[in-house]
Amino acid sequence: MLLKVKYQGTKKYIRLQSGFTYLEFINEVKSKFGLPDATDLQIFDETDTAVDEDILLELIESNPDLCLTVCDSFSVEGQFVTSTNVLPTVDEDKLHEMIEANPDFCLTLYNSIPDHSSPSSLTDTMSPSSSDNDLSSRREQGIPIDRNVSNFEVMNRSTTEASGSEAAKEMVENALLRKPGGEDVLEEYKSENTLTHSTRRHLVNILTSHMTEMHGRIVPRQQKEKYALGIITLFPSLKDPFSPKGYEHFYDGVKNTGFLSWRLRTMSRKNRATGSPQAGTVPQLQGPKRQRPAATEQQQLDGDACREAIYFLVHSPDEAGVFEKMKLTLQHRQDLVRDAQRSADIFKTFPRFIDVKGLLNQDFLLLFGGETASKMLEKWDTAFKYKVIKEAKQLTQSKELCRLLNAAEKPTENDDTSWDSDMASLLLLLHLLPPTAGRKRSKISASDAVEKMVHFHKSCCSIDEHLRGRKGQQPYILAAGRTQNKIDNFYIVVDKQLIPCQATSSLGAFDELFKSHYVFNLSYEESLVQLYTFVQTTVYNIDVTTTDESPRIRELRAKLLN
Repeated sequence: MLLKVKYQGTKKYIRLQSGFTYLEFINEVKSKFGLPDATDLQIFDETDTAVDEDILLELIESNPDLCLTVCDSFSVEGQFVTSTNVLPTVDEDKLHEMIEANPDFCLTLYNSIPDHSSPSSLTDTMSPSSSDNDLSSRREQGIPIDRNVSNFEVMNRSTTEASGSEAAKEMVENALLRKPGGEDVLEEYKSENTLTHSTRRHLVNILTSHMTEMHGRIVPRQQKEKYALGIITLFPSLKDPFSPKGYEHFYDGVKNTGFLSWRLRTMSRKNRATGSPQAGTVPQLQGPKRQRPAATEQQQLDGDACREAIYFLVHSPDEAGVFEKMKLTLQHRQDLVRDAQRSADIFKTFPRFIDVKGLLNQDFLLLFGGETASKMLEKWDTAFKYKVIKEAKQLTQSKELCRLLNAAEKPTENDDTSWDSDMASLLLLLHLLPPTAGRKRSKISASDAVEKMVHFHKSCCSIDEHLRGRKGQQPYILAAGRTQNKIDNFYIVVDKQLIPCQATSSLGAFDELFKSHYVFNLSYEESLVQLYTFVQTTVYNIDVTTTDESPRIRELRAKLLN
């Protein structure tokens, strides 16, 4: 078994067999720290309580994560070796400047020690009436005395959070070092600065096993949060930069979700009467369905003025006038699509979506502003695309996945059966965030979900025939062309209505597809919830702090952004 020991401020692990003796412990400590065999040692626990020989083994068995402090016994007897006390001092005029330069600096405070240059001062220091009496009192309280300091030491850390993070990190690291396969997890992170999906699952399995051993089948919330904090402290690149604490994908105490929570439920499923809801089953009360004020401050029409503008929109051939009137009727349109009894009339009331390109983009821009509206086209190629490709290479390589990887990395005009590079990379994202079991407990593969997002339609075939045979109201891309990598026109299909895309690229078409959910108040397609939610929060930065995200989404974001 592995034990953590501290000697003169240095922490090291020592390895002992189960059932070890007190003498074996002392000898192993001397060997690890290079101490002479004749050195007398005394042991203290983390509360500075002296640990005697008869309770050492029992104490460690009850708390394997305990860090024991070992001191020279002559330190405890009140003898001081001041010649080794070479800690730098901080003058009064430098104190304020030092703290401002480094707020996290840890200051150590000592009692002043008299000048030892004269015999009289040495005598005073070692006199029974001063140091020895004080040390004797501290010894009775079980408080260890370090030979390199004076009577006491006060450590003042900048924040309790930093101390808690370090303790959680040590706990997780110790658990990994104790369990089979734990060192492999540490080595992979050390070499790759990240963990693959399979290694992350192994990490969770190790820690949940350690949790139940230490705390029983029902693990307290505080402990689960401590393990989650320890994970992101030990493995910083696994921290989610968008969530409040950074570790909610491992454990979210408010919602009782996350990798650790799910694994614990799986382990105890036989003892539970019912299972817990899975990701994707919560009704969507956020994202496109959330009511929000429009970003535009432009005056909106109502009453007769609004009705006149709508009449103008239906009959005017002037596209510039159409765009202007659409701006003035945005609020009326939003009220219409949010009314369950009237939302089906949106294309009857505003038919110009069907023959004027760009109106969908304009509505989204009015709702969210130009900065949000442009994020997909600005950020995908530079911040996400090639990281998504790299991450997809870690997945199990199916025939479909290999074809998408080749298309995303090495597009060729001679391959008529593959999408262009941008669409291929978006479909790789779908494989990284595959469909989850929905409300009907039915799950489809990522390959099957592709048709829910984009459908290739040969130019020579009838679009009307395709629309008649298509079911469902959620929007998708209809890419019409001669081959998949030579698309002539992109459309967004909403409730069997064709909205021509302003974009001429597959990335631009996906941008408009995503925006259509917000313009027409449409829920995400159930099999694409994970993909759309990731794009919503991580790419467009919409409702980042209020959206329910699965641990898989947060894990992927941490990998791509860290």
